[in-house]
Amino acid sequence: MKKGLQLLCYLLLSIPLLSGCMYPKENLAQNKVPYEDQLSAVQTAVNSYKEANGGLLPIKTRDETTPIYQKYPIDFKKLVPQYMAAIPGNAYESGGIFQYVLIDAETDPKVKIFDLRMAETIRDIKLRMKAQKYPPYKEQIAKNVFTMDYQKLGYKEDPAALSPYSGRNLPFVITGEAEVYVDYTSDLHEAIKDKDLSYEPGDDIRGILTKSSAFVPAYSLPYTIDEKTKNPIFLAK
Repeated sequence: MKKGLQLLCYLLLSIPLLSGCMYPKENLAQNKVPYEDQLSAVQTAVNSYKEANGGLLPIKTRDETTPIYQKYPIDFKKLVPQYMAAIPGNAYESGGIFQYVLIDAETDPKVKIFDLRMAETIRDIKLRMKAQKYPPYKEQIAKNVFTMDYQKLGYKEDPAALSPYSGRNLPFVITGEAEVYVDYTSDLHEAIKDKDLSYEPGDDIRGILTKSSAFVPAYSLPYTIDEKTKNPIFLAK
């Protein structure tokens, strides 16, 4: 009887430990936070790798057609353990939600991140479109850029992407080629508000979002400024 009670107590004490170990990585809070020290550590590792390898960068190879803000994903296999002790816990490779990338790779490589949950929503929209066998175009808002009729795809509420800049929900748009993108117009409008910009109509202004943020505007179309209003608009191809 005494041994039975001891065994029961042991099992009860073990439950919290086991549940902690078995808790899904994708739900761990630390995997969803863009810690500044982790970004700094990766930047230092990238700089060291570049210096030791004749200017080469620790990146994965991507096709030339890959959008600029997803084009240079960091290859942590080239950095760990020689240039940093471990992959950041919030990185996709460690079960986190962020993809680490480089911008300005050819000139001054800087480490940035983007939230991969955007990609999951885009993937879901595309799967639903494939099942319906047609894109649910609704309203044209720019040349070759449209809103979508989500009810035709079976959504009860319009899907959205959480902005890393404002914390607001951002809508999705679709092109004539049925490619789905996040619409950063509201974030860009806020970023250029009351600022003396050096951008000219025809310039891609998305870089303004990366200047004071750890995030890149992933899954975005190019934007420029309207010649008259100076407001952000889609950059026509």
